[in-house]
Amino acid sequence: MAQKLLAQRRPRRSFSDPSIRALIILCASLAVVLSSLSICDGHWLLADDRLFGLWHFCTTSNQAELHCLRDLRQAHVPGLASGMAVARSVATLAVVVAIFGLELLMVSQVSEDPRSWHRWAVGSALFLLAFILSFGGLLSFLTLLRNQVTLMGLTRTFWSEFTASFLFFLSAVSGLHVNSISRTDSVTHPWGLPAEF
Repeated sequence: MAQKLLAQRRPRRSFSDPSIRALIILCASLAVVLSSLSICDGHWLLADDRLFGLWHFCTTSNQAELHCLRDLRQAHVPGLASGMAVARSVATLAVVVAIFGLELLMVSQVSEDPRSWHRWAVGSALFLLAFILSFGGLLSFLTLLRNQVTLMGLTRTFWSEFTASFLFFLSAVSGLHVNSISRTDSVTHPWGLPAEF
């Protein structure tokens, strides 16, 4: 009889918690896709008749086809070749880190074990690291081409990477916040009394 009464008083898992976590996973997935497409394309800045990218430097004349070179030294921008190698390496590493973080977020929702909160926390922390790396790649690119950068010259793929970087940050902060709330609730007894009591 006592066990039945306690079972009735024990609150069920809130519907909002898995829904919020699903939205965070969706947001994180979108960020990974956007960042991957942006880096693979790599053409981030159009300045006059020149197109600067992570992988190529392209020129065009009289609206002809693009003539692209992998040797970024041909752009005659000081430090562009070595600096762009760092920028694309950091941006690519951000995607790799985010993929591992996304995997941990999804696994933590599939497997309902006592360590799932830990997987979620590590996954969220990896997304925070992905944000730092992604934003570092963006800043490196803008710093290298600061004399050529204009607001209208930045391409859609650049803004896709910028959006992905923001989504990395949003996913990380939201994930850590949701996990901290869940952990705070878990130290309380299921029917509302402190565990120590």
